[in-house]
Order: sequence, then C-alpha cells, then structure tokens
Amino acid sequence: MNKNLTAKLIQWRRDFHQYPETGFLEMRTASIVAAVLDQLGLQLEVGQEVMAKNHCMGKPDDTVTKNHYQWALEHGANKDYIEYFSDGYTGIVATIDTKKDGPTIAYRFDMDALDIHECDLDSHVPKKEGFRSINPSTMHACGHDAHTAIGLGLATLLAEEKANLNGKIKLIFQPAEEGTRGAKSMVEANIVDDVDYFVATHIGTGIPHDHFVAANNGFLATSKLDISFNGVASHAGGNPEKGRNALVAAASAALNIYAIPRHSEGATRVNVGELHAGAGRNIIADHATLKVETRGENSTINQYVKEQVESIVAGAAQMYQVDYKVKTVGEALSSQSSKQLASVLHECAGQSATIEKSILETNNPAGSEDATYFMERVKQLGGQATYCVFGTELAAGHHNEKFDIDENTLLPAVEVLFDSVKRLGKGM
Repeated sequence: MNKNLTAKLIQWRRDFHQYPETGFLEMRTASIVAAVLDQLGLQLEVGQEVMAKNHCMGKPDDTVTKNHYQWALEHGANKDYIEYFSDGYTGIVATIDTKKDGPTIAYRFDMDALDIHECDLDSHVPKKEGFRSINPSTMHACGHDAHTAIGLGLATLLAEEKANLNGKIKLIFQPAEEGTRGAKSMVEANIVDDVDYFVATHIGTGIPHDHFVAANNGFLATSKLDISFNGVASHAGGNPEKGRNALVAAASAALNIYAIPRHSEGATRVNVGELHAGAGRNIIADHATLKVETRGENSTINQYVKEQVESIVAGAAQMYQVDYKVKTVGEALSSQSSKQLASVLHECAGQSATIEKSILETNNPAGSEDATYFMERVKQLGGQATYCVFGTELAAGHHNEKFDIDENTLLPAVEVLFDSVKRLGKGM
C-alpha cells in the first residue's frame, strides 16, 4: 500500500509542479484535486460555497481570470470540474463524516505557485526528470505542489480507513497563500467555525530532512499594500507649473516609509518592493504606484506600522497636491500554536519509523502565513490550532528559481497526519 501511495504522491506532486498556477487562478489544480476527492467519496464544497467573495484580497481581474481559464482547459484541467472554479474562486473543502461521535478536525493545504521563472539548467531535477514548469515566469518555489499532493494522500488513507475513524474530518485546499490573500476569504465563509482541531502543514522552511516541528510559532503579522498616486501631466520644459508630480510624491513616500520608528514592544519590518511611475523623461508624471509590505511581531504592532505608512502616503500626496489610494491586497495575523494539540502531533511523529527527530515547538522569528486566520478563528471559538513543518532536503531556499524538495518527505507527512486523525478522533 505504501509503495503504491508513494508513487501516487510523486505523480501528483510532479503534475502540479509542471503546471503551476498563481493565487485565485488555481483552476487546473483545483479541478484535478476535486476530481480525485470526489472519486474517493468525500463530500465536496467548492468555489463561492467556501469563499466569501468580498474578502478575496488581490484577486486578478476578469480578463486575467478568463485568459487563465482557457490556459487551464488547454493544459489538462479536468473538464467535469473546472467550471466550478472558472471565476477564480478556487477553494475546496472536502469532508468525511464518520457518523460516529468525535471532534471535527481540519487540515489545510495551500495550492498556489509564485511569479518566478524556473531554473532551466540540466542539473535541476525537475528539468532533468521532465516536470519543470511549462508556464513561463510561474513556478512552485515554495512546496505548495507537495502540500497539495500530501492533502490528496491523506484523503486516500481517510477514505480507505473511514470505518475505523471517529468524528468529522475536513480537508481544506486553499488558494492564494502567497501574498497572504486566500485564507481570510475562507474564514469569512465560516468553514472552520465548527472545527475543534485545526492543523496547517508546510514542508522545508530550513528544518532538516526527516525532522518534524509540531508547533512552528514566530509568524509575523503582515499587510500587503498597493498604493497609487494620481496627479496631472504636463510638459516638463514648457509648462512645469501646471503639473502635479505623482512620481515625486511616490518617491517622497518611499523614502519616509523607511523612517518609520521601530516599536518598543516587538519586531517590525517594512519594505517598498516596487515603484513604477511616469511616461517619459520630459513629462511630469501623472501616475505612480508603490508595492509595500509591513510586518509586526504581533497584529497590534503590524497595525501600528500600517497606520504609519498610510499617514506618510497621505502627507506626501498633500505635499505634492495629488490624489492617492491605499488598497490592502494581502494580510495575515500573528498566532501561537496550541501546545496541547501540538503535543499530539509531536507524539505521532515521534513514533514514526521515518521521522528521525520530532521537536515540540520553535519560536524563531519567521515570515508570515495566512493560515493564522484559520488558527485564530478556531481558537477564538474554543478550539485548538497548530502549524507543523516536515523537514526536507532542499535544492535551494524557498522562493528561489532552483527550489526543489526531496520527494521522500511526502509519504511520512501523510502518515503522521493520518496518525493524528486517528488519535484526535479518540479524544486527547
């Protein structure tokens, strides 16, 4: 059984890797995932059934969405299921209800890729083995292809062992984790309001191969901001006084954003990643955009940084007499894992024949993760939540063009998660 499942996991992972899709465009991926889950007999809820339309931050416009729908159809999407995702609401919740007393347990798996052009060197394993991304400037460079495969592997074991399980198990396949955009829409659709135990899973993140972390704390709260300035164009030599310079306003804002004071109660981060402006060297720029992110050790500190950015942008716009807009296109909270739940996963991993070392928790400063929206909602409603990591050997760091994983990580991850289903179903 394990040999057959290993082959399936690798097949799924390589297929998703070869056909990567970015946030809210995971139509091919979601159609294949839904088809597998339906065939296994899980109850499906899809699209806007599990995503609140008004909370999809940074969702591509209709033109991009329609064009990608055609791409997905032409590249192997399951035609029986893709229509459910054609409008870009690509979330899936698959449920097994054992009809026996027990808790409701949820596991989250993210599906989206990144805007990175994958390495084309012959030494790069996906190139050598024939599953390198066919989608230019799009790549699974963070392991979400593996996460999705692990989710399908877990679904396979759950379906086979349903008679021996208790309670209700939900598998959440989430779009748009990159940019911290997708989880909030699913939380606002109330999909975890009945959940007693919530587990989010990642691979890699610097954890050694065959090691496991049951509670990965330290995620920073974050906000992703798209900022636009709109002024008045004018000839820079003939009528400079008639212009309202959006470029200078944006540049002033960018410089002053880096002068935001740190916070005494915890770590902060701020970065201006992009500035685009103007149309020619002799034209006063009437438009400019900034892409900015803020981070804080907790949600309160992040909100402080965000408000400082908004104040600076407003001041720069007023100084140069231009209009402005600040749009939040991604956001995540800070969250601490529930130690009691983490202890169960820690024990499951500790008894695995493959996991060499299981660590209960780490508190090192990390990046940001929108699974924290799920975690905080579950905890607010009296449940428990944790974020666990399966270590793997990486060809390069996350978000790198040479990123690749050791596929021997896939089956142990499925087995540990499945063991946690059995244990949690019997009561902690």
